[in-house]
Amino acid sequence: MMMEEQESPRMFGGWALGEVSHEDLDLYSVGDLEERIEQLQAEIGRTRGAIDKKRSGRAAADSFFSLGGN
Repeated sequence: MMMEEQESPRMFGGWALGEVSHEDLDLYSVGDLEERIEQLQAEIGRTRGAIDKKRSGRAAADSFFSLGGN
């Protein structure tokens, strides 16, 4: 029996972002658009947090392995 491959986060993320970025904004009120901006800014903050976490994990690994090689 063959196992199905799971979709990678990158494929899903690209799809979701593509859907949001092509949406017709004329259909929304000013309040809806302001709320959308708040949600997108929160997502930017969450994404930046993930980047920071990955960078610090990488820095810790680099530090650990550079100390072990001396």
